[in-house]
Amino acid sequence: MGVMEQIKARAKKANKTIILPESMDPRTFKAAEAVLKEGIANIIIIGTPEEIEKNSAGCDISKATIINPHTYEKTQEYEDLFVELRKAKGLTHEEARKTMLTDYAYYGCLMIKNGDADGMVSGACHSSANTLRPCLQIIKTKPGTKLVSAFFLVEVPDCEFGEKGTFVFADCGLEQNPDPEKLAAIALSSADSFKLLVGKEPKVAMLSHSSKGSAKHADVTKVVEATKLAQEQAPELLLDGELQ
Repeated sequence: MGVMEQIKARAKKANKTIILPESMDPRTFKAAEAVLKEGIANIIIIGTPEEIEKNSAGCDISKATIINPHTYEKTQEYEDLFVELRKAKGLTHEEARKTMLTDYAYYGCLMIKNGDADGMVSGACHSSANTLRPCLQIIKTKPGTKLVSAFFLVEVPDCEFGEKGTFVFADCGLEQNPDPEKLAAIALSSADSFKLLVGKEPKVAMLSHSSKGSAKHADVTKVVEATKLAQEQAPELLLDGELQ
């Protein structure tokens, strides 16, 4: 069984509820149908009846929960929560409601914060910034973590490297030019994610265009410093760098 199949099996046992907020994209409904057919998770789709009807043609989403944010009984509760969370920024009720009803990613994050769902999948028609902004404003990072980073989980068939061809690459989507402290944090967070998803002890390589001093450059120095920081913060972790 491959890693993705293992993750699916764990998801089925966990029986979590996942929000899909992008009802304006037909791919959302195809994804919902596939997830429900396999029993991977319970699905909530946020959208108006018009959006659902327009974009769900040909998809069986009969087992999904459809929430119209304009009429849902908890919308006022979410609005109050939003205002409370952003009161230091001066968010008004009018602004909160307008944001929630025009950007369903905010609505979804408020549902999660309120304990009405476990997670959300978004980004099909939202930029990375617009996907992350509501998450950071409402759900926030886990305690003790300030930096948000992204990783790709890659499976390479018939590969002897990695964990039977499974790798995590980070950060490939968010931090454009991280300093040594951020690089170290990304390495440690990615190692934790690998262990969580793959269930194996990670082996971390701090990548550069140099291996152990074979080149001299400011970017190389940054990776060298990041390697030292990561090793100091997690001496038990199998981590080395800089490596080509």
